Amino acid sequence: MTLYGIKNCDTVKKALKWLDANQQAVTFHDFRVDGLTEAQLNTWVEQIGWESLFNKRSTSFRNLSDAEKADIDQAKAVALMLTYPTLIKRPVLEHQGELSVGFKPAQYEEIFNR
Repeated sequence: MTLYGIKNCDTVKKALKWLDANQQAVTFHDFRVDGLTEAQLNTWVEQIGWESLFNKRSTSFRNLSDAEKADIDQAKAVALMLTYPTLIKRPVLEHQGELSVGFKPAQYEEIFNR
């Protein structure tokens, strides 16, 4: 199981704390430090769609130029997320071949009690 995100993200911290408290062993992958490949990102997009991964509420999105914000489609979203990994909604949990984006305790309870 791998949790992807950025170590100073509050939501990632909450997810890691929850996983630890519930004795769930996890490998943490920091987008900024460890990077993310185009192949990995495309796999996620195929599984859950680029709209689920692309964070339009982030400071990173607000800081994009108007040209970068215009006419976003899958290819452009993937390119932007590779350039600015903080545009990826966090955390991304990869568990038993399934992806989960974001963190809510109830969401994780459901994932680990299946």
